[in-house]
Amino acid sequence: MKELVEYLVKSLAEHPDEVVLISEETDDGVSLELRISPEDLGRIIGKNGNTINAIRTVLQAAASSHKKRAKLDVPT
Repeated sequence: MKELVEYLVKSLAEHPDEVVLISEETDDGVSLELRISPEDLGRIIGKNGNTINAIRTVLQAAASSHKKRAKLDVPT
């Protein structure tokens, strides 16, 4: 799942080499924290949060196929 989110974000980012995804396993799933360049923040979040919500939806669909939960945070 980490690789999926990393691929999606790097595809959208202007500075893909600055994309860092920190994964933390929990008892019922995985928690991901996305760190990106401040210049890419608007591009990844998107208008009204549509882009990041679409990435979260894809992540949750992938996680549910593995019977897990997934959470994606983007600290600003």
